[in-house]
Amino acid sequence: MKILVTGGAGFIGSHLCIALLNEGHSVVSIDNLNPYYDPSLKTARLRHIKAEDKGGNFVFHKIDICEKEPLEHLFAEGGFDMVCHLAAQAGVRYSINNPGAYIQSNIGGFFNLLECCRHHPIKHLIFASSSSIYGNNQSIPYKESDPADSPVSLYAATKKSNELMAYSYASLYGIPCTGLRFFTVYGAWSRPDMAPFLFAKALFDGKEITLFNHGEMERDFTYIDDVTKAILGILPLPPVKETGNSATYRILNIGNSKPVNLNNFVNTLEDIAGIKAKKNLAPMQPGDVKATWADVSALHRLTGYAPSTPIKEGLSVFVEWYKNYYL
Repeated sequence: MKILVTGGAGFIGSHLCIALLNEGHSVVSIDNLNPYYDPSLKTARLRHIKAEDKGGNFVFHKIDICEKEPLEHLFAEGGFDMVCHLAAQAGVRYSINNPGAYIQSNIGGFFNLLECCRHHPIKHLIFASSSSIYGNNQSIPYKESDPADSPVSLYAATKKSNELMAYSYASLYGIPCTGLRFFTVYGAWSRPDMAPFLFAKALFDGKEITLFNHGEMERDFTYIDDVTKAILGILPLPPVKETGNSATYRILNIGNSKPVNLNNFVNTLEDIAGIKAKKNLAPMQPGDVKATWADVSALHRLTGYAPSTPIKEGLSVFVEWYKNYYL
């Protein structure tokens, strides 16, 4: 199949491109390579994808989803079977000081993509949502059926908006849509603004690791290879209309379903690196939540998903990559 991956120079996107190529698919990727974090990491990921592309089935275009005409031209010429939409302005904390970037990319850009899928029909649209939309939900583990209408960050609000927008397009135009609520994905080539990366950088630089809420927080850390396997399993299974469901639409959690305390996470990182961390225990900050925990039973029923990477194994791979790339 011919698959479009938006945000293909990103963390999850680059891993997904390689996984799709390994499955024999033809992959077209777009990314605007914006400077939210160092673009050289994004271009390095692209080089890594091309190095892994043994069959010459990967094509990259520098396109911003906020620009409607280039995106429309891409779809008109592309003949895509499926779309994996991962491009977005990421980051919870950045959304507090730069809200406009989230409205432009996550709302406006997603609208452009939906319009393209409407006018150039595809078999399945998979799009990235986030565990952030659960906000301060007190019922854990988080289920897809739980209320998610009280986001505590604008980033989370835009992701919830994406789910609603996709539902409307699925209902009106029959676009098969699957939204994926990712839970704290980590691994090699990860984003520099994410906790595992920040912790590793501070550790190797001999600086303090800041642990908010004094480290008494839990995250459902999910290894990147488990995530890509889940997406590969979902791709050939577009949602269909069923009793009680008026749209070709579904939402699925993708997590490890085994929350890890941040203090324990740092302790594991110390053991792997052989370095003792300097810790700065800080209070809770705005827009953050104390715990995330995914109920993945719906995904398991659909695809047999069972995350298989223990935290120590996944962190060992990440640390090895970090040392090779940065040290």
